[in-house]
Amino acid sequence: MIERDFIAQKTKEYYIRKFIEERLQKVGISQIKLKKIPLGEKIIIDTSRPSLIVGSKGTNIKDLTKVLKKKFKLENPQIEINEVRDPFLDATIVAEKISSSLERFGSARFKGVGHKMMTQVMNSGAYGVEIIISGKIPGARAKSWRFYMGYLKKCGDVAIHGVRKAYTTALLKSGIIGIKVAIMPPDLELPDSVKILEHARIELVEKKTDDGSEKEEKLEEKKTPKKRAPRKKKEVKEEVPVAETKVEETESTEQPETTEDKVELTEDKEEAAEEEE
Repeated sequence: MIERDFIAQKTKEYYIRKFIEERLQKVGISQIKLKKIPLGEKIIIDTSRPSLIVGSKGTNIKDLTKVLKKKFKLENPQIEINEVRDPFLDATIVAEKISSSLERFGSARFKGVGHKMMTQVMNSGAYGVEIIISGKIPGARAKSWRFYMGYLKKCGDVAIHGVRKAYTTALLKSGIIGIKVAIMPPDLELPDSVKILEHARIELVEKKTDDGSEKEEKLEEKKTPKKRAPRKKKEVKEEVPVAETKVEETESTEQPETTEDKVELTEDKEEAAEEEE
């Protein structure tokens, strides 16, 4: 019984979404969410043109709530409208714009439409985009044309849950043209993205255990500020004071005695001795 109720609830939500999409065509609807609240049912519509859904004085919303209440037997449906900030990063809105331009200008200008949408998506900041247009474009035989730019994941968990995909059709006189859009948004975190901490320093402290062996333990991680390179100091050579040696010149007034002077002195002494006698 529980499984049947669960399946019935999900199928009911699916039919409500399809009805709203058919009722509000070419309005730039991104996604439709349904929530169960105590007051009744809440329907959240994300769109790029909220004014077209609201209508003049809210007439379109009032008519839509009456139809949902009558057709799907909802107690108190409440419609909430959210505006999409950047419509060129939403795959469903981009696919709808391509289909409306092809229906307006024809399949002869499909290359110009594809390149224009691709450049607008990349200018919005996406990592990568892929647009595939398949059908009679133009010619008798069907073929597919691929527009590709940037970096796009094709496999793995990122490609399943991260990449935004959408599929829509354009009805022309020559036949139906299928449009596939895949966009890799800029806010997607890739598994191989690495953040490098600038100027990070890890302090390791050596601690001795009971066995005597040394262990290195991580103490903390600090961000050291940038240090300027120290300026080279000019090497000042100190002048070693040279010991001044004063040479004292002693001028001797006394002249050295010669041999002749010595002889004269001895003679004088002898004469003086004789006179005393």
